[in-house]
Amino acid sequence: MNERERFLATAQFQPVDRTFLLAPWAWPATVERWRGEGLPEDADLAAYFETDCEQGVPLTMQGPYGPHLHPPLERTVISATAEYSIVRDEEGNCVKLFKNDPMQSMPEWIEYPMKNRQDWESIIQPRLDARVPGRRPDGAAWDQYVELVRNRQSALGVWCGSFYGWPRSFMGVERISTMFYDDPRLIHDMCEHIADFAIATITPVLEQIEIDFAFIWEDMAGKGGPLCSPATYRRFMLPPLKRVTEVLRAHGVDNIIVDSDGNNDVLVPLWLEAGVTGLRPFEIAAGCDPVAMRKRYGHSLIIQGGIDKRPLARGRTDIEREVLSKVPWLCLQGGYFPQVDHLVPPDVPLGNYRYYARLMRQVVEDPERYLREARKLGYWDG
Repeated sequence: MNERERFLATAQFQPVDRTFLLAPWAWPATVERWRGEGLPEDADLAAYFETDCEQGVPLTMQGPYGPHLHPPLERTVISATAEYSIVRDEEGNCVKLFKNDPMQSMPEWIEYPMKNRQDWESIIQPRLDARVPGRRPDGAAWDQYVELVRNRQSALGVWCGSFYGWPRSFMGVERISTMFYDDPRLIHDMCEHIADFAIATITPVLEQIEIDFAFIWEDMAGKGGPLCSPATYRRFMLPPLKRVTEVLRAHGVDNIIVDSDGNNDVLVPLWLEAGVTGLRPFEIAAGCDPVAMRKRYGHSLIIQGGIDKRPLARGRTDIEREVLSKVPWLCLQGGYFPQVDHLVPPDVPLGNYRYYARLMRQVVEDPERYLREARKLGYWDG
């Protein structure tokens, strides 16, 4: 099987030569550490750790902390000291960035770009407009790309917006939480506009390229559960999400995956109702349990992730226990893509990650053998 065939068969719970291995997912500071420990400077992580690899259509839709506004706002340094700088970034956020930050932590948010409808209509909405050129290559460059991927051997995906995550990134958790009550019409308008924008942006792509999977980015939960109730999500976000998934399915995209950190268990039924078929990354520290979710939802839910990143920093016994306690059984069920439950942090040595990657490759190639091994070691009693 080539990588594309393996991806699709894994996602559809069909027989595979081996389960599709998602590529390494690590913080830049982690990769920097690994280079100091022997990782070649120019190493391709997927090739080096012997995983599969996905591609993404070159659409400027999703940034690290929310949407890509286009055209971007001007990046401005508001103030700076020897320790940090305060910056107004390209998405309109006012953030505090620490200069000597070896762990490369997330910024400290000071102010968000949107406070009210006026900000939405003057700053955000005009920059979520599919008619504005520049979100993807055009002309001959686009034609060449379409031709290039027509006979590809790897899976190709597309980002399709966000219905809680993006509005939250515009306003912050506190303001969106009160806005559900103070100005519900504005939230409705935002979510419907995002759906219109996503559909207008991806439809020309779907008409020319056979897409294998789609991502919806929400990042809307913590350890205690989602940042809004299922009832609130159903009222504001579910209808526009359904509009996007209907367009995807009409163009043959059956693998639609929500990317959301934290514990989203209570939202899974809503996402399935909306036409979503998968979830990632199943953070173990937030109480997620990919084995329990497979038993609960069977073949209704693609599971990506679910490998606790914390044991990778501790040593081989902990890594072995974490992998064998879930991966062999999940691989045998199908619909499972093993990966860490968020980016690998810089406390993980290269040697530990090498051991993890080798073990993972061996497990996906022979899950029955390793399920027997897990039982023998007491790591699996299901």
